[in-house]
Amino acid sequence: MELQGPRVLVAGIGNVFRSDDGFGPEVARRLSALAWPDGVRVVDYGIRGLHLAYDLLDHWDVLFLIDALPDRGDVGSVTLLAIGDEHVGRDVQVDAHGMDPATVLASLAALGGRLPARTLLVGCSVAETGEGMGLTPVVEAAVDEAVRTVQALITAELQPTEVG
Repeated sequence: MELQGPRVLVAGIGNVFRSDDGFGPEVARRLSALAWPDGVRVVDYGIRGLHLAYDLLDHWDVLFLIDALPDRGDVGSVTLLAIGDEHVGRDVQVDAHGMDPATVLASLAALGGRLPARTLLVGCSVAETGEGMGLTPVVEAAVDEAVRTVQALITAELQPTEVG
């Protein structure tokens, strides 16, 4: 009897040159500094949405997208959203410059790929996405909560399942 865990991709999304839009990359940076078992990959995709779409053509069991959520509630609040095929637009062209999750996932569909069976967005409500380096203090304070949230989610996903 072989024990096998899922393949998990954690994708930080955002533009570090647009203030709080750098939330996803900062969370990914902190998560990538941690030790993870085989099968877990943490990547700061930044504004490379098409790169993420191509990476998603490989088989992944679980995808965690980490991103800023402008104008979506109290600034600094961390939100967990489930994303399914119904959230993916099908009538779009591949956009090499698109970086938001909806564009990335639509590009994936245009490339003939599918979302992993379990896809979650860990987002932080932000207000400041204008030009500028660095997160605002309230969003910076939310980074640790997002890291803990993703750690807990990955730990739950890695519970062994019996195969064979």
